[in-house]
Amino acid sequence: MKILALDSTALTSTAAIAEDGKPLAVCSVTYKLNHSATLLPMIDSLFLSTGLTAGDIDIFAYSSGPGSFTGVRIGAATIKGLAFGKDKPCVPVSSLEALAYNLTGFDGIICPVMDARRGQVYNALFENGDRVCEDRVITLAELSEELKKYSCKKIYFVGDGYGIAKEAVKHPCICDTPPALRNQNAFSVAICGEKCYNETIGKDPDHDFSDSAALPSYLRASQAERERNERLRKGEE
Repeated sequence: MKILALDSTALTSTAAIAEDGKPLAVCSVTYKLNHSATLLPMIDSLFLSTGLTAGDIDIFAYSSGPGSFTGVRIGAATIKGLAFGKDKPCVPVSSLEALAYNLTGFDGIICPVMDARRGQVYNALFENGDRVCEDRVITLAELSEELKKYSCKKIYFVGDGYGIAKEAVKHPCICDTPPALRNQNAFSVAICGEKCYNETIGKDPDHDFSDSAALPSYLRASQAERERNERLRKGEE
């Protein structure tokens, strides 16, 4: 089974083609460039490098959030267009789950953190490959308090909130995550997407994996929505 996956939920743009749990080609760029200008050339280079075409892909997967609202939308539009054109399954993957997969095999609590601004992070916790909690928005102070119950376990941060989390969260066993594993990696998205697809189809063969059903996950309202709601609230007072 061949999977094309991408992630554009943070600063890193990354795309990958995987087959049967192994990477065939991976391309990642972490720089101040527009995802809309980098993703398609990346995908073209993957096809060129592997000799594959979009018609050879069995599943299209993308990191559906949480993360940058613009980045999530660009990733969704790109992968949905590819999946729709070939009438192939489209699988949304939690960006936090994919980040946690980067550290598969690490002993301890894997703590993905993506900067959500205003002293908050998008976060979930994982241990031994299993989820400890659902994706959420949490303050760094709240996260620091919650991690106290894991006082005897190693804590590994991963994601673009790595720096602010290490500075703000107090814990005796916070470990350094290798720099190469801290950012988004589309290969991780591919593996998580394949797992989700196989497990879901095993339970529900008729599950809708069409591009229209692969919805983004923002976890909170956008800045425009918040400002609009605030204007409406003030107008009612």
